[in-house]
Parts: sequence; structure tokens; C-alpha cells
Amino acid sequence: MKKLWGGRFSDGADAFAESFGASIHFDHILAPFDIEGSIAHATMLGEVGILTTGESSQIVDGLRRVKARWERGELEFRISDEDIHMNIERYLTEEIGPVAGKLHTARSRNDQVATDLHLFIRTQILLALEGISALQVALVGLAEGNKNAILPGYTHLQRAQPVLFAHHLLAYVSMLQRDSERFRDLWKRVNVLPLGAGALAGTTFPINRERVAELLKFDGVYENSMDAVSDRDFALEYLNCCAMDMMHLSRLGEEVVLWSTGEFGFVELSDKFSTGSSIMPQKKNADFAELIRGKTGRVYGGLTALYTTLKGLPLAYNKDMQEDKECVFDATDTVLGSLTVAAPMIATLTINADAMRAHASRGFTNATDAADYLAKKGLPFREAHEVVGKLVRHCVEKRTDLDSLSLDSFKSFSSLFDDDIFDAIALETVVNRRTTRGGTGLSAVEDQLKRMQEKLSETAEWTELHRRMIAPSC
Repeated sequence: MKKLWGGRFSDGADAFAESFGASIHFDHILAPFDIEGSIAHATMLGEVGILTTGESSQIVDGLRRVKARWERGELEFRISDEDIHMNIERYLTEEIGPVAGKLHTARSRNDQVATDLHLFIRTQILLALEGISALQVALVGLAEGNKNAILPGYTHLQRAQPVLFAHHLLAYVSMLQRDSERFRDLWKRVNVLPLGAGALAGTTFPINRERVAELLKFDGVYENSMDAVSDRDFALEYLNCCAMDMMHLSRLGEEVVLWSTGEFGFVELSDKFSTGSSIMPQKKNADFAELIRGKTGRVYGGLTALYTTLKGLPLAYNKDMQEDKECVFDATDTVLGSLTVAAPMIATLTINADAMRAHASRGFTNATDAADYLAKKGLPFREAHEVVGKLVRHCVEKRTDLDSLSLDSFKSFSSLFDDDIFDAIALETVVNRRTTRGGTGLSAVEDQLKRMQEKLSETAEWTELHRRMIAPSC
């Protein structure tokens, strides 16, 4: 196909340089979005009289035939046509002839590609929300099925205080909920139309940008044409949402790796989400949890790369901005793939509640409650803390634990100790007395579960509403 910009040039491009500058090997992903945007643009051109009704209808029908060919996998994209826009126009020309050249009236590839990327990211937000919700549902289901299991909570990876396993899982559900809310908040900055900005200065044709926005289900249009073609804030923000989500998935993956080791033994992974060793027959490795952890760096890299690409660019469009798409596409594949693996991996975990409880019973995880006991008897907490610290040191020296001490031993450290100390530091008591909102007590956890179910339902409704809202109508 003759270059759209070829009139200015008397010589063809260097073969390697042409390949180096082409983007079709990755931006072919934008094909359905490019066609969708072009259909809306051609429809508008016909409505305002820039094209005749016949020309507009002919172009729209041709674009729909091209899309049908793309859906059947019949399109072959060529490097000589540089990018997805020129490849689609070539196929449109094959379908309807020279009138296809009128489609590009009143637009540039600069505002066209920005529109394609907005459309692409808009759909990926919905897919991310569905993936996050599926993982949240898996975590909630595991929590509800193991509400009485107690494991040690950690700080500095040292045993700290006992918590319900369900409480621990719900911490990840809350993290993921923030991820979901970030993606949803991003929507309003993604759902703005750049098309109509031209190369950078707008157009002399009497177009109706608001009509294109209406056809494509955008909430509005960019107010400044130079900003419209040069803005990639929405892509950076999308990558940041992806990076944050991957960070949370990586932390969850690390927990699964630790918990499934012989040293912890809290969980066993399903065979479907484990691998073995080529030399050690006994091995059952948490490879997929490790891969989620490892792939997080790819998304961080994409975010950093795009920030670096954009940091020194003058207005308006620059070829550097072609580098935005591979970052976005790779992050999308990584996040959605990780979520797709994580949800069933979590849902199929086998829980060893006995091992959890055994670990929670060791390491003086009830020491804080012994100090609280004294504080409730009137001893200032700082003094209570010191008393129990000395008790713990005594236990370490005697190779015993607080539960095994006699009442006389307790009283030798403070006369405030009485028979009720043993109930106060019992594992179930330690956990279930923490009933304040957000605490690990069973009643507080059940309250968390209830509120999270409500949030999951609200997210599902929002996602479905916006999926119907952006369904193509042209």
C-alpha cells in the first residue's frame, strides 16, 4: 500500500529502518478498537455532511466486513504498512475501493492511536475487575470454610500474635478491594475521547466530536487538542494500577510459598498448581505462586519504562510514544494471567489447621494478652510490658511457655496474677476477645466477611453496568 505520507518523499525507506519503526508486530492487538473508532468517525462524517450518506454507509459496511475477516483470523498484517491503522485501511480499500481513502478525513494517526488505546484500556479495566473479584471470591470462600482455624500472625517474620486464618485471608481481600477501587476510579480518566484533535491542532472540517464520543460511549472529549494527542497519563495510571495489583498478588504468592514448605506445613497446593523436580522425586514445588511473584517485576519495568519515555517529551506527539503500547499490552497479559492462575490456586488449597495451631501455640504469641491482663488489673501498661518480658525470659531459660507455668510462678513476677490468667492467655481467648471492628475475633471476622460480600456484589453490578454501557452500537 502506498504510504499515507509518501507525497513528500522521493526515495523509499531503508528496509531495516522501516522494520525498526513499524509497530504492527504489537499494535495488531488494537485491530477491533481501531475499526470500532473508525466506524464511529465515518458515521459522524456522514451525519455532518463531510461525506455523503452513501460514502459513509459504504465505509461503515466495509469496516464491518474487515472486522468479520479479522474475527475469522483471515487478516495478515504487513510491516510495509507500518501500523494497525494503515493495515486496516489497506483491507478496507480491498473491500470498497478508493472511497476508503476518505475515511481519514479530519483525523490523524495521532488522535486515532490515542483513541484506540483509550478503547483498549477501557475493556481491560473491566477484565481486571472480573479477575480481581474472582480471586476475592476464592479468598472469601477459603476464609468462610476455615473460620475457626488459628495461625500465628507475624511481624518481622517472627511469631507475634495468634489470628484467625480467615482474618489473615481477609487482609488480602481488602488489598484487592483497593485495587478494584483504583481501577474503577481510573475509568473516568480513560473514558475521554481524543479523536477530533487531529495531529495536534484540531481540524478545519466541521466535525462533531461529541457525536463520536456518544457513539463510542465516552463520557466526554479532551478540551485541548495538543493534550489529547500527547496525553499518556491514563496509560501510566493504568500501569500503576496493574503494578499495585501485582505487588499484592506477589505478597500472596510469597505467603503460599512459605506456608506450603515443610517448615510451615500450613497448606498443601493442589497438584494442578504444583510441579515436581527432574531429579528429586519427593519435590512438590509452588512454581505458579513463584511465577506470579517473579512476573511482578515485568509490570514494574513497564511502568518505569513509560515514565522514562514520557519525562522529556515536548508537545505534542513524538514517535517515542509508540513505546507506550508494548508496556501496556505486556502488563495486561501479566496481570490477567496471574489473576486467572491465582483464583483457582487459592480455591483448591488444602488447609492443615492442626499445624497452624501448633505454630500459634509456640513463640509466646499470647504474651501481649498477659500484659493486657495486668493492665486491666490497674498496672500501667509499660510496667506490665516489663513484667511479662521478664516472664518470657524466664520461660526461655527454663525451655517452657507461659501456658505451662504454675500460678505461683506467675505470682513471683506480680501479685496481680490470679487463677483467671490461664483463661486470659488461652489461644481461643486471645483471638476471640479482639472484637473491635477490623479485629481478629470471630465476630469481627464474620462482620468483615459480611461487608466484603456487599462490596463484591457492588463491584459486580458496576462492572456489568459498564460492560453493557460500552457495548458497540455502531
